Amino acid sequence: MRFALLFTLFAVLAAVVLAWEKEDHEIFDLVSAVESSEGKGTTFYSWLDVPSTASTTEISRAYRKMSMQMHPDKNPGNKKMAERFARLGVVAAILRNSESRKRYDFFYKNGVPKWRGTGYYYSRFRPGLGSVIIFLIILTSALQYLVQRMNYKRDLERVETVIRDARLAAWGAKMIPIEGQRKVKVNLGGQRGFDEDGNLVGGKTIDMVVSGDAVYILDPSGDMHPIDASAATPPGVSRTWFFLLMRHLYQLAFGRREQTDVISNPGPHSESELDEASGYDSSTASEKPSSGTVTPREDAKSGARIPTTMAGGKRRKAMRKR
Repeated sequence: MRFALLFTLFAVLAAVVLAWEKEDHEIFDLVSAVESSEGKGTTFYSWLDVPSTASTTEISRAYRKMSMQMHPDKNPGNKKMAERFARLGVVAAILRNSESRKRYDFFYKNGVPKWRGTGYYYSRFRPGLGSVIIFLIILTSALQYLVQRMNYKRDLERVETVIRDARLAAWGAKMIPIEGQRKVKVNLGGQRGFDEDGNLVGGKTIDMVVSGDAVYILDPSGDMHPIDASAATPPGVSRTWFFLLMRHLYQLAFGRREQTDVISNPGPHSESELDEASGYDSSTASEKPSSGTVTPREDAKSGARIPTTMAGGKRRKAMRKR
């Protein structure tokens, strides 16, 4: 993936450089020479003292006027003036030709690429603030996606290692599957070894259950959670910061508006819509706290644990009274 990104970058740069034609390079050199001789920021039009909308006749008139002043016959022995006179003739020739003038006008409006040693670089257009922001968003999102891919690959390797260690502890060094379930301890780090029962121990360990080819993590409560490749979070463009930010802003803008509409107009809405707008989940009201489906909260002052269904129930009753 890294080499593909580098190849793409070099391909884009090469395409930009190869996009210039011979006539473009001649204009670039002439622009640099005019600025060096006549002052930085001098353009073909400003040197001839004509507007960029001047007609061919106006350009020819301005050229004749300046060429009479710079002619070598009037400046004998002045090598610099002779160079300026020759350069002025090339400038006038470009502006009097419709095709070459159109080419120059493109760079006159959008900016001329800079010269750096081996060739011209970056695009014909000078990037504005919007272009820079878009570029940074794309760049940072691409880097974040690349990091996600690297983390996903690392997580897959860790999952495979844990599964292999669990099977090794359950089946032995020969890795012959054993029927039924077997509880084992798997080392997650530190120095590894085997106890008298053949379990892999040492360092930080977790309880796991191996049942056939399936491997489970065993909670202290007795619940078993399967562990496989799905335990690793795959990369996704929708999980990059920009998409997450847009989603969050959308929820803030439209989610609150929908809740406000339901609360302010309770009559036409159903009971489930009122529960959703008030934050009450009716499905948890009938479940026991021991089922693990209801998450308790702590009171900020007393530290007592209060089921969230109580708060939701009060809100629901208040809504019904309205």
